[in-house]
Amino acid sequence: MILTKLFLAFLKIGTFSFGGGYAMIPFIQKEIIDNNSWLTLNEFMDIIGLSQMTPGPIAINSATFVGFKVAGVNGSIFATLGVITTSFILVSIVSRALSKFKDSKVLQGALIGMRPVLIALIIQAFFNLSKEAYIDVRSVIISLIIGGMLLSKKFHPIVSIALSAVLGIIFWSF
Repeated sequence: MILTKLFLAFLKIGTFSFGGGYAMIPFIQKEIIDNNSWLTLNEFMDIIGLSQMTPGPIAINSATFVGFKVAGVNGSIFATLGVITTSFILVSIVSRALSKFKDSKVLQGALIGMRPVLIALIIQAFFNLSKEAYIDVRSVIISLIIGGMLLSKKFHPIVSIALSAVLGIIFWSF
């Protein structure tokens, strides 16, 4: 039963969310925390962090981690299959048609029209996660340091993630 629920939850996420992993975060959060209570918000934030640090798309990594947390290895398999099923089917069907219509003004207009919504979804994910992430001044300091590094474009995101982990160890372990 839980494997079916995991598959269907992530099938819904994979089917109805667009714009990549960051845009999917609000959908994943609603389905995993609000609708099914499989994780706490803190656990969800940890999984999002792990999903960013590991190779691969955030949506697939999140599905794999959530599935594992909820139902072990089989949960990982079912959740991951759920999140990729719709994309796999659509890409298989649409890839030929898309090359035919790549110059279509209607298709270009639709894609351009979806961009603002994707930004809004990412901003919503930021605000939802920041409620729990900014627990004290130390978290804000880490965010400002890492944000400044990323905005300067001199640091690779992986270096920023590693540095934030080191800062977390320093700030909360000693």
